[in-house]
Amino acid sequence: MFTLTRDDGYLLSTDPDRIDVDRVHHWLSTDAYWALGRSRETVVRAFAGSIPYGVHRVPDGGQVAVARVVTDGATFAWLCDVYVAREERGRGLGTWLATAVRDHLASLGVRRILLATQDAHGVYARIGFAPVAPERWMELDRRPVSPLTGKEPSGSPALTVER
Repeated sequence: MFTLTRDDGYLLSTDPDRIDVDRVHHWLSTDAYWALGRSRETVVRAFAGSIPYGVHRVPDGGQVAVARVVTDGATFAWLCDVYVAREERGRGLGTWLATAVRDHLASLGVRRILLATQDAHGVYARIGFAPVAPERWMELDRRPVSPLTGKEPSGSPALTVER
């Protein structure tokens, strides 16, 4: 388990038991543009297959921010679902969280971290992230999107593979 504290009363931990799943689900499904409508089950499964990073207020332990990392633990990581509670923004928690993730992954030997953001380029650039060459990256995106709402439906269609 990785933990880190700040002098102003915040604790960061990778302990999955400290993640407030209901709060994280609420944040992501109602306020995070990339995860609007995401089901609680999907949040649970996503965090179960990732390294969770929770930021909590000390001493009450209330969760105020979250991130997760999908990684092989050796060469590559994807930093995603970074969210700071609206009432806690402006305190540098996002930068602190991203820096802690970067440094923790470096201690594991992970040398490449990828992320995607629509509006927080400055936060990540301050700690060393840079735009990628788009022609080098490719994507297969099978997310179902409702043409009426622009949101992921509650149930995803099954992927069928013909042999």
